[in-house]
Amino acid sequence: MTDVSAGVLHTLFHSDQGGHEQVVLCQDRASGLKAVIAIHSTALGPALGGTRFYPYATEEEAVADALNLARGMSYKNAMAGLDHGGGKAVIIGDPDTFEPPQRTALLLAYGRFVASLGGRYVTACDVGTYVADMDVVARECRWTTGRSPENGGAGDSSVLTSFGVYQGMRASAQHLWGSPSLAGRKVGIAGVGKVGHHLVEHLRAEGAEVVITDVREEAVGRILAAHPAGVTAVADTATLIRAEGLDIYAPCALGGALNDDTVPALTAKVVCGAANNQLAHPGVEKDLADRGILYAPDYVVNAGGVIQVADELHGFDFERCKAKAAKIYDTTLAIFARAKADGIPPAAAADRIAEQRMHEAAVARGAR
Repeated sequence: MTDVSAGVLHTLFHSDQGGHEQVVLCQDRASGLKAVIAIHSTALGPALGGTRFYPYATEEEAVADALNLARGMSYKNAMAGLDHGGGKAVIIGDPDTFEPPQRTALLLAYGRFVASLGGRYVTACDVGTYVADMDVVARECRWTTGRSPENGGAGDSSVLTSFGVYQGMRASAQHLWGSPSLAGRKVGIAGVGKVGHHLVEHLRAEGAEVVITDVREEAVGRILAAHPAGVTAVADTATLIRAEGLDIYAPCALGGALNDDTVPALTAKVVCGAANNQLAHPGVEKDLADRGILYAPDYVVNAGGVIQVADELHGFDFERCKAKAAKIYDTTLAIFARAKADGIPPAAAADRIAEQRMHEAAVARGAR
């Protein structure tokens, strides 16, 4: 963006999610591209994170989201044991309004911006972008993951994202109820898109009862058609979080799902979902703990996708990735144990562990 507003500058330099190494504002007038690339940390290695394509109301909102998401990726990659720092990109616009020729031109322009960073940031899919999009970006940028198998990639990363969330649910059940089994448990899923619909499959295969909601009627209809028994739908998230007998609530759409309005209304005993940045602001993690609700940190349980795209950089092997994603179960249990030992919420315990790994990497790099 050639013209940077005062509001954008304020967001960049006064964000409460600060400490970022680099933020790039991108504009290509010919294609209509407006994007933000945020690199939070490269202490553990090149920043890795997806590209979100979303109709932000303002540039300030887009910058704030990129900053928050990039920071979250640093913690996610650290907890997943990856040799990658955290980064994220957002493209401003409604992806459904770009016809194929314009979308292709926009993505090629975006790829050139990513390439200009020389490997400091490696991109992948996120909300609003798909495998086919990454194939286009890769035409201009070799630091692109989440490509199709036909183009040397790993394909849809939502498969392992959902698997990791499922492992986080199993760990939560083990910690709270003494068994990892989800059979007979009632799980509410808000958002049954790329990740959520795979999560339904895992839960139904184990015999869980599932309640779903999504702003897109077609997404709900697809799930109900595939599962004529064991799955019901409600009108909206407000109804879902108040559902009677809910054991687990899984936010699987956009961030900020846990806030001052939703936390007091939750009936579930566990929150474990795929959405990034579920805690709307600092302090929400304590509100959950005070209500006796077990929170499985989002960036821990939803790391299956980034495990997959990171592996793509070294020659993708699905079974190797699935084995790594299965360890999310053990990592989640370790976080719950650390939280109990330190007398802090699980989100704070996860932050401490991730920050320790990043600090140790930064010290080791400085010593070389």
